[in-house]
This record gives sequence, structure tokens and C-alpha cells, in this order.
Amino acid sequence: MLRTHTCGQLRPEHVGQEVTLCGWVDSTRDHGGAVFIDLRDRYGKTQVVASPQSGSEILDQAGRLRSEDVIRVVGMVARRPEGTTNPKLGTGDIELRISSLEVLNRSKTPPFTPGQPELPTEDLRLKYRYLDLRRTSMQQTLLLRNRIIKTMRDYFAEHDFIDVETPILGRSTPEGARDYLVPSRVSPGKFFALPQSPQLYKQILMVAGYDRYVQVARCFRDEDLRADRQPEFTQLDLEMSFVDADDIMGMIDGLVVRLAKEILGLEVETPLPRMTYDEAMERFGHDAPDLRFGLELIDCTDLAKEAEFRVFRETADAGGRVRGINAKGAAGQFSRKRLDEWTDWVKQDFGAKGLLWFRVEENGSLWSPVSKNFAEPLLARIGQRLQAQPGDLLLFVADAWEVTCKALAALRKRLGAELKLYDPQTMSFSWVVEFPMFEWNKDEQRWDAMHHPFTSPRRQDIDLLETEPAQCRAQAYDLVINGSEAGGGTIRIHDSQLQQKAFNLLGIDESRARERFGFLLEALQFGAPPHGGIALGIDRIVMLFGGLDSIRDCIAFPKTQRATDMMTEAPGEVDRKQLEELSIRLATPAPK
Repeated sequence: MLRTHTCGQLRPEHVGQEVTLCGWVDSTRDHGGAVFIDLRDRYGKTQVVASPQSGSEILDQAGRLRSEDVIRVVGMVARRPEGTTNPKLGTGDIELRISSLEVLNRSKTPPFTPGQPELPTEDLRLKYRYLDLRRTSMQQTLLLRNRIIKTMRDYFAEHDFIDVETPILGRSTPEGARDYLVPSRVSPGKFFALPQSPQLYKQILMVAGYDRYVQVARCFRDEDLRADRQPEFTQLDLEMSFVDADDIMGMIDGLVVRLAKEILGLEVETPLPRMTYDEAMERFGHDAPDLRFGLELIDCTDLAKEAEFRVFRETADAGGRVRGINAKGAAGQFSRKRLDEWTDWVKQDFGAKGLLWFRVEENGSLWSPVSKNFAEPLLARIGQRLQAQPGDLLLFVADAWEVTCKALAALRKRLGAELKLYDPQTMSFSWVVEFPMFEWNKDEQRWDAMHHPFTSPRRQDIDLLETEPAQCRAQAYDLVINGSEAGGGTIRIHDSQLQQKAFNLLGIDESRARERFGFLLEALQFGAPPHGGIALGIDRIVMLFGGLDSIRDCIAFPKTQRATDMMTEAPGEVDRKQLEELSIRLATPAPK
């Protein structure tokens, strides 16, 4: 080894020992005859000192060092002089007095330094990711990720799960998002697809008798991106046989307890709270509600039918919904201009007709620019419905049910943060269950699977597949952490005839089903056990446990929102010969 210790290892008990350190120059300070160097590696920092006692050659070398040079130093560990210790560093009581210095590699002037106080732009960080990954916060995040994955592996190993790798090159199947396709050289005109999930393979493993499967799986989806979504991502994937939904959720409850305790030092009670999809949408307008604060949605559609205010009355009469939230004590915290900005926001981003607000006056009456369009007794009943008190701010959206959900859920989230209604350090874990089996695709005029085509309906809803699919509820469950979906799973269909019924409803006839999923349908006829599973988004869990705003900050080499790698400049062009080998002709001219 080129070093005897790391830069975060030395303590007072090492005083008097000669040691060798290697690392990056974090900073240098020339104190008139002595050069102080903060030497850094992923374990920490050590102050090393070149003084006249080190010799003129070493002193001269030290004076010419620049940020991010890689060096190797040999020296004696000594206590720092009184008054110069640094309690912020684990090595802050000692320093290394250099007797030998070797420059292993000179660094160009970097576009930014890992220790600079202001964060570079994200584009710059992604282009020079190798510099960004040297930052302490990035290193801590990747170490957190490592701890979380190790804890997951240990937990499932203790519960007799078998870690099985599934193929990366598979067959294209319609699972919701677009596939990433890989052309086959040996089968011209045919393509592999990168897996959106190991879904089909893990079901095959259940048929094969491996009743407890787990995998840290790489998945790929060609879909529109945002802060918490990537084209390639990692999930903790598991499947179990001879279980029901309670068994799966119970297993994950135990994992949450373990992660919260070992990673954050938190005690979590189980079973985790559960609510149905319908309850979540009614109370919070979202299928992954943040339960760290209230601000629940209150329905006032029945009262709106009595209002002279046309938007309320016409919306209610047309079958829409009028719903509101009470921001307790917030009437004086937001200006009229700010409320107008919110109105424009819900219109532009969510297609709402508008945002109606009332301030609750000292006498308990409701006031807004349109309050004259409401009879006083009706205003009193609206205030009573929302448990209004003087100083409260009431906000309403009148529109289609879906619009009220989206607009008010977003407004609730914004208010929760701006009014500081919760401690950002707290963690809320819960389940949302009994999702709809299907959602109506207006553009295609057909039903789509809410989760995926292999989801089993509740036993009492099987007959609804052919009569009232909109009322059919799935044996589905999502793990929610702080208002984000951290994972989702279902009990699967293990009967081939029931599976074909679901396919028929999704517009997948027997011929197409055989073409796309023939191996699975056939496997289900050879003694398939009841089974189900779940996939947890590791990137998102790391983001939530680390208190980050973007999963790009917890992935070593992420893509941008345009699905590009700024460091390697991928995707890139390939030469004509490669295309010819793959029997591919581009619609645009191929590169020369």
C-alpha cells in the first residue's frame, strides 16, 4: 500500500508515530515560513505541515502545490499547538509534520473545487462529475446509499430470501412506459428490450418454486423525466409465494423498522398506517399523501349548490366538486398579490377554473372579493364545515374531481412547506391500498392497467371485470414516505384464464397475449402458486432518508432531464459500419 493510514484516521493516540498519507490537496495556507496543507480523501481531512525542519526542498514543493494535486506524504504525527485545534474534524487535535513529499499527479485548474462554499450549477456538476463526487456531501450520500442497500440485503437474507439475477436483455412488452430497444446483430430486424422491471421473470421464479426472491435490480424506462425520475434506476425487487397483501406489507413494515433504526436512529411502530386509495384521494387529493401535517381537503359540493356564486353552483350542478382547505392562522401571511399568483398557478399548471379564497375576520365572518355573492347564512355554514377560526385562510377549487385533486394537493404541499407545518427531519411511513384496477385512457378510448396487466383484483371484485371495470379494486399497495411513493406492489394473477380476462379488458387479445406473454401464460398452467411482491425505489429512498431534493444527487452518474450524460456525452453517434452490422438504416444520414 502507498499509505499506512487514511486522511480521516489519525487521532491523539497516534502521536509520535511515523505514518504515510495519500490524498488530494484540499487547500494550502502559507504562514510565512511554514505551509499548511489540508489533505483530503473520502475518509476525511488531515492537516499536514511543511516547515523549515522539513527541509528547503520539501518546503518549496509544498508552496507550489495547487488544489486537487494528488500527493503522498510521510511524517510524524504531532499534537496541534494549543489554540489551533479544530473540533469540527475528527483529526482536529493532531497534524502531520512532513519529512517526505511526493507529487503523484498534478491537477489542472478545476472549474470548481469540492470544498468551495457555493454549489456550482448542476450542468457544471454533471459535466465534471468526477470532481463533484469528491464533495463531502456527495460522498456521504453514496455512503448512505451503500448502508441502505446493505441493510436491505441483510434483512432479506435473514428472512430466507434468495438473491437471483434476472436478464437485462429481454423481450419488449407493454408495461406502461416506452422500452429502450437493443438491436440484435445475429437476428437482423429483431430487438431486445432493456427491462422496465424484472416483473415477468420474478413471476416465473415463483412458478419454479423459489418462494422468496429478492434482487437489487437495474431498470430502464424511456419516459419523460423530472427531479425524482431517471431513465435508468435501481429498485429493491422481491416476490413471495403463498402470501396475501398483508404478508407482503408486513415484510416491508419490518424492513422500514430496520432502516429507520439503523440509518436514522428512529423508532417506528408497526403495522404502518394504511388507508385506501379512495380515502387518500378524498382527504388529501393524492395517492401518496404526506401525513406529517393536516390541511385535509373538505368537500363543500352540497353547500355550493345553494350559492349565488355562479362558478360554485354551476360546477356542483354539472357533477363537479367544490373542495377546500383551511390554512389555520395563515390569513395575514399571504398578500393579495400572492393569492393572485396562486390563482394563476392552479389555472396554468392544473387546468383549474380558478382559486377562491376567504379570510376569516375577527368576528368569525368570511371575507373575499366575491363574498357578496354568498348569503351570510351560507358563508357561516361553509366556515363551520371547514372549522374556521379568526385568522384562518380558506382556499377553494371548483372543478372536475380530478382537477380539484391535483390543484388542491399541490397547494396543500406548498402550504405545508411555506407555513412550516412539519419538521423536515421527521419521517412519515404509511401504506395506500386498494387502488383501482384500471384507469380510462381518454386519448385511446380504452382501459389501461393502473399498475400493470398482471395485477390481481380483489376476490370480491372479479365479477366486476366484465360488468363494471371502473369499480374493480386491485390487490395493490404503495409504500409512502413523506408524501412520495417509495415503492409499489401487487398480488399477481396466478390463473391463466383470469389473466386473459384482464388482457381482454386492456385490448390484448389472445393472439397478441400469446405473442407477448406466451411464456408466462404457459407457465401459469404448470402449477403456479398464489404470489405477489413489491418493488422499492432505492434511489428515491436514499433521497428521502438523506433529505435531498433530487434523485440525481444520490446516483453516482445520473442523466439530465433530457436523458443525456453530460460527462460522457451519451447518447452519441455510431459509425456506419456498426449500423450496417445491425442491419439498421437511419432516417437521417448516418455519420461518415
